[in-house]
Amino acid sequence: MAETVRDFWNSQASSFDDEPDHGLRDPDTRRAWRSLLLERLPPAPARIIDLGCGTGTLTMLLAEEGYRVDGLDIAEAMVAAARSKAAGSELPVTFQRGDASAPPYPPQSYDVVLSRHVLWAMPDPTAALRSWTRLLRPGGRLLLVEGRWHTGGGLTAAECERLLRQHRDVVEVHRLDDAIYWGGEISDERYLAVSTR
Repeated sequence: MAETVRDFWNSQASSFDDEPDHGLRDPDTRRAWRSLLLERLPPAPARIIDLGCGTGTLTMLLAEEGYRVDGLDIAEAMVAAARSKAAGSELPVTFQRGDASAPPYPPQSYDVVLSRHVLWAMPDPTAALRSWTRLLRPGGRLLLVEGRWHTGGGLTAAECERLLRQHRDVVEVHRLDDAIYWGGEISDERYLAVSTR
C-alpha cells in the first residue's frame, strides 16, 4: 500500500506545482496562504513540521517568514523538488523522505504540526493524529488543511473535528471556500482545522 502511494506521488512531482494552490506562483494566492497561516501560527522562530510537504511550497513560505521548518514526504521525487527549491537559500528548512503516518521525530520536538490534504489519505487517521500530537511541545498546535472532494474522497469538516477531539480539547474550523486559495471557484468542502490544545 505505502509503495503504491509513494509511486503515485513520485509520478506527480514534476507537475505538482502547476496547480495554483500547490505551487503558489500567483502572488495573490501566495499572499492569501501566507496570511491564512500566519494569523494562526505562534510567532517565529517557532519550530514547524510540514507533514506530506510535497514540493515544499508551504515549508518554504513559512521558512521565509523566519520559522524553523522541516518537511516530510513519502515520495522521493517530491523531496528532491523541495530540496531544489531550498538550494542556496540559507533558510532554516530541511526535507526528509518518510511516512507521515509515523513521523520519525522525537516527542515534543515541534511547536506546530502542519499538514495539507494528508489526514484524509492516512490508512488510520486516528493513529496518525496520535503520532502527530506526540510531536507537539506543551502549548503546541495542529493546523490541518483538509476537504471533502467532489469525487467523494476526503473528510468533511465534521469528521475531521470529531477525529481531532479524540486527542485535543480545542478545535476551530475555518471554511476555505474563497477562490483565492485555489486559483478558481470550487464546488467541494475545504477548510482549515486548528487545534491549540
